[in-house]
Amino acid sequence: MKSDECKMSNGPGHLWVLLVVLFSSFVIRHSASAQQGLKLQLVSEQSAIVPGQPFTVGLWLEHDRGSHTYWRFPGIVGVPTQMKWNLPRGWKAGELIHPEPERTLMFQIKAQGFDRDVMLRAEITPPANLKMGESITLSGLASWMCCGNTCHPGSMELSLTLPVVATAEVNAKWHKLLDAERTRTEQTSDAWTASASEKGDAITLVLKPATAGARVSKSQREAERIIVFTEDGWVDSDKPQTILRDADGSLTITLIKADAYMGNKPPKTLRVILRNDEGWLQGGGLRCLQIAPRIVR
Repeated sequence: MKSDECKMSNGPGHLWVLLVVLFSSFVIRHSASAQQGLKLQLVSEQSAIVPGQPFTVGLWLEHDRGSHTYWRFPGIVGVPTQMKWNLPRGWKAGELIHPEPERTLMFQIKAQGFDRDVMLRAEITPPANLKMGESITLSGLASWMCCGNTCHPGSMELSLTLPVVATAEVNAKWHKLLDAERTRTEQTSDAWTASASEKGDAITLVLKPATAGARVSKSQREAERIIVFTEDGWVDSDKPQTILRDADGSLTITLIKADAYMGNKPPKTLRVILRNDEGWLQGGGLRCLQIAPRIVR
């Protein structure tokens, strides 16, 4: 089981905070608890708790028009939404999972986040020795950055109380939303191969169809709509991304390294997610392809 907090909260995470502080000296309106531009709710996929049986809880974020929050790695600006759990003894919480990112703008700077309403999720595992009929309250401290015309960092204690039963029913409303987000999770695929090389500030990423299951872009214009998202900050989220489509459907993508990187040393692999709304597989499946090719220097 992974840690209770998002696994990306250390290392490059310090860069997010630094950049936000420097950038926000004249635009941020501090909001320690108020939900400005945003409504948050802690929900459960099932109506009750079954002893020893893992279940999914969701952090439901509803944005006001023109507002956005940030993905688990925001890019060169922003702070990710996180959850620090305060669970009873014997309980376990998995990482907070963010669905596929979107490109969003923080005062014209390209970042990685969500303009749409979004459901984050985590798996909660209760102990097996719970007593039937008792009620359990699950709680935690949610923290976020919500930006529109101004930015509002915020935090709030959220809680959810559920009864303990032998068999739990699914909450139809939240199950539907959580299931939709599961389909938006990035995945790896053997249908494509990837290689990466680096020279100076330029990173060249080459993707080639490897099986008949790969869906290739039908035109250069379609290929140019693909967006590359960085998972560790090695790529600058704000710099231009150049994509060239070859006749066989291969893609050559040129990326620019970020000016600052908070890792101890340059990464050995290029950890990125490529979003293609037309799909990476035949039939339009797999919108977000996760790759990590070794970087040749």
